[in-house]
Amino acid sequence: MQSVDVAIIGGGMVGLTLAAALADTELRVAVIEGQLPAPELAPLPDLRVSALSRASERILRRTGAWPGIEARRLSPYSKMEVWEQDSFASIQFDAERLAQPNLGYIVENRVIQLALLDRVNQLSNVTLLAPERCKNIAFGESEAWLSMESGKNLTAKLVVGADGANSWVRHQLDIPLTHWDYGHSAIVANIRCDEAHDQTARQIFRPQGPLAFLPLAESNLCSIVWSVQPEEAELLCGLSDEEFNKSLTAASDHRLGLCKVDGERQTFPLKMRYARDFVRDRVALVGDAAHTIHPLAGQGVNLGLLDAASLAQELKALWHHEQDIGKKANLRHYERWRKAEAAKMITAMQAFRDVFDGSNPAKKLVRDLGMLIADKAPGVKDEFMRRALGLSGELPELAKY
Repeated sequence: MQSVDVAIIGGGMVGLTLAAALADTELRVAVIEGQLPAPELAPLPDLRVSALSRASERILRRTGAWPGIEARRLSPYSKMEVWEQDSFASIQFDAERLAQPNLGYIVENRVIQLALLDRVNQLSNVTLLAPERCKNIAFGESEAWLSMESGKNLTAKLVVGADGANSWVRHQLDIPLTHWDYGHSAIVANIRCDEAHDQTARQIFRPQGPLAFLPLAESNLCSIVWSVQPEEAELLCGLSDEEFNKSLTAASDHRLGLCKVDGERQTFPLKMRYARDFVRDRVALVGDAAHTIHPLAGQGVNLGLLDAASLAQELKALWHHEQDIGKKANLRHYERWRKAEAAKMITAMQAFRDVFDGSNPAKKLVRDLGMLIADKAPGVKDEFMRRALGLSGELPELAKY
């Protein structure tokens, strides 16, 4: 029977960030992960990428993972263009205007995970159990008991569910979800374009759903996230490469010339999830285990990394004051803090989606005028980008300037 202070179920980006953020403490940490990523990267980037904000960059730098990301592959972007299809309205964002070196980085999820694994494997207070899966969980007054599929057993003062949208931990505790289906599926693919992306992220709002082009390291290579109704996603993924290329080029208003898919296409359904409880006695949820949002603003991973940094901050403070790190009453500040931030983001994403949904002419005129005003009004778009970058708002210490 191994005893630890914190058992993190899930060794993805968020769980590993939490473990790395607990370095240089007396807390004994175990990370339990069912499948480790393949260490070798292919020449073509993975399909699942994230747009890391400045706040996320700071967290990953301060936890020691950033050098591992830089040594592998990342793509900074300095501009963003947003427009509505068949419209006169658009809005541009520029890092120079905000006195920033860039607006963030497009990084493959596996690159982030591998860099964090490098860091976690260096930490004397962290034990990585992988590949390993939990089979049962039980609770006592002062600790939780975990039994593994391998037959190993573990006790912990706190169990952290960092195990994704279909969280095993959340299911074991029967934590209810507020959830709805966005009615969209996202198509992800790598796309080669005739025109260089110029380190510019692009988002097109279409009546059928948003389409994002995220610039990658090669000057004419982008990752797309194309949100459409599930039936259309199935149809598009069933097309030949040539027919798909035609459809994508038309959907993108030919902004980057002819678009050509390179490699496979994948789809995944888009759902909003919001756990009723982020903490219970002996349990805390982080990342997708606690909340999932629409990817149209690329904030899902950033929200999860902020969860990890915030929980680490709370745990270190509780430990320093010799308080029980697994007691629900002691974790209530974390829960209120992160539930509020997740609710704000969910509300904002739903508002964006509702505003740009459909092609009603009157509604289209109102949103086009709104976009024009936002582009020209002093301070409006700057404050929007400052919040998206994580330069303002209630941030954990690891994410602050």
